[in-house]
Amino acid sequence: MMPTEDAAWVGAELARRFGLPYWSFSLTATDANRWAIRLVRALTGRSRILFHSYCYHGSVDESLIVLDGSGRPAARPGNVGAPTDVLTTSRVVEINDLDGLARELAHGDVAAVLIEPALTNIGIVLPEPGYLAGVRELTTAAGTLLIHDETHTFSAGPGGVTGRDGLRPDAVTIGKAIAGGIPCGAYGLSAELADRALGRADLDLVDMGGVGGTLAGNPLSMAAARATLGEVLTDDAFAGMIALTDRLTASLRATVAGAGLPWSVVQLGARVEVRFTSPAPRTGTDSNAGSDADLDDFLHLFAANRGVLLTPFHNMALTCPATTASDVDRYAAVFADAVATLVGQASS
Repeated sequence: MMPTEDAAWVGAELARRFGLPYWSFSLTATDANRWAIRLVRALTGRSRILFHSYCYHGSVDESLIVLDGSGRPAARPGNVGAPTDVLTTSRVVEINDLDGLARELAHGDVAAVLIEPALTNIGIVLPEPGYLAGVRELTTAAGTLLIHDETHTFSAGPGGVTGRDGLRPDAVTIGKAIAGGIPCGAYGLSAELADRALGRADLDLVDMGGVGGTLAGNPLSMAAARATLGEVLTDDAFAGMIALTDRLTASLRATVAGAGLPWSVVQLGARVEVRFTSPAPRTGTDSNAGSDADLDDFLHLFAANRGVLLTPFHNMALTCPATTASDVDRYAAVFADAVATLVGQASS
């Protein structure tokens, strides 16, 4: 449980990328989110956390809340074994709805807004221009803290959407990719939030505060994170990955347009997704309504049978530092064949 030199290096590198100076570690982003939630509740004296409908923050209990078909808060379908009614712990709004956010913050009981800067696990739903700046303005005015979960939106660049766009959240959580497959998560705090936490002598932030765990920040995880951030997911690597994803996105869009399909193709840095609705969804609820499990399965199986293995969730593709132009072109060609097959079957 002692810190290592690698941990200090990784913390400094995450600070460079995301702009928050203080970092600590967990084993998953889910754990990082859980700790951040405990911390903001303790510091604000408020009980609720606000989320985007159809967000993804791992298995965090508070986050399993959506807006139903009537626009009312509800437990997300599939929320198994919930320890308490999520309606008592959380509030929810659609992404890109600043008016809705203002209404929910007006209750005065929201400790923090915990969001992905773009929705990712319900298909990519991008923030509209000015939305994230509006979230920051509204949370500041309400005395509510702002947490960015960059676990998936890390694909946007070396510092995720936060670093790319120069955003100023109070905290950032991240996991998965930073250690290249070795379990690791992290949470970063602004100087102001860290000062608030460290100035509270009444808070046990070591043992009972929910910080990490015995294996959090272990030497293996830290060595893997240093190797990954220092040698693999570098600034130059992101530039190459995003350029290749630009190429793939253009190809996929050309195929969809050429076939006249009512689909959309949305890109977030090194990540691109096909959604079976057009125009591209602007809320999580709209994106969920555009889901089609049979089409997902068809496109995955069609690609797998031709030697292209996609990530196993919906129709999302990620480039990596080892991806080549020929890899991208191969998948684009397989996708075009799949679309031609679908269109041909539909017209026969």
